[in-house]
Amino acid sequence: MRIFGIIVVILTGALLIYAMGDFPSWADPASPAHNHVSPQYIEKSLEQTSVPNIVTAVLADYRSYDTMFETAVIFAAGVVCFFLLRIPRKDEPTVRRYRHTLTGMTVRVKETRKTPPVLEEFERIDTLWAPHDLIIKTACRILVPFLQLFGLYVIAHGHYSPGGGFQGGVILGASIILLAISHDLRTAIGRMSERVHTILCAVGVFIFAGTGALCLVLGFNFLDYGALASILYVDPVTARSHGILIVEIGVGLAVMATMIWIYNNISSKGKYDEGL
Repeated sequence: MRIFGIIVVILTGALLIYAMGDFPSWADPASPAHNHVSPQYIEKSLEQTSVPNIVTAVLADYRSYDTMFETAVIFAAGVVCFFLLRIPRKDEPTVRRYRHTLTGMTVRVKETRKTPPVLEEFERIDTLWAPHDLIIKTACRILVPFLQLFGLYVIAHGHYSPGGGFQGGVILGASIILLAISHDLRTAIGRMSERVHTILCAVGVFIFAGTGALCLVLGFNFLDYGALASILYVDPVTARSHGILIVEIGVGLAVMATMIWIYNNISSKGKYDEGL
């Protein structure tokens, strides 16, 4: 089976290299993209979508099918990582360590899901525990809200400046991952549980595909945001701008949640326990 896989990879690579000969030369002004597609985007995007950022208009409107499936691929990556790594909880007793918050004394407890909680003055620690730096923890705790605010700004302002759902989603996901690295995985999961970010992954894709389905219901083409004009009570051009924002929000949710989902599974080997 391994040899068969290597042969498939080699043949696929050879086919792609052979096909490169049909591509136009780099920066060729006579290439079809420069003669037909690019001028249409540059000259008509603002008039047709009311979005000054041409990149956002292309990705979320003209090439919305491609962007939707890119979002679905990101969601699929999170699902695959979950099925490959996630380890279900078991009732067998597991040895945990707890540290007294005042004296620093460490105790060992065999616990299961039915084990009563330890007293509040004890803090659960990892097997290979080292004290977290107070300066790093404090600085990251202060920084995280500003990162999240900036991530929301990048999503909302992607019409007018560099940004959008992918970039803003990465910033939002990185803020939670930063909390997990500076503190511990349990702290991050306490802020956003496994169930929440799992649901948000699917919700993000559903928002994108659901917007396209709504356009179909209203008698327009799939992902033709002009159909939203009758619902939003705006003209069709403004409706396309609002539709772009709606799908960008979906992309941001999917990217953020999938990043957190993958990190949590990889860093804890699927146990959602100690983390890095």
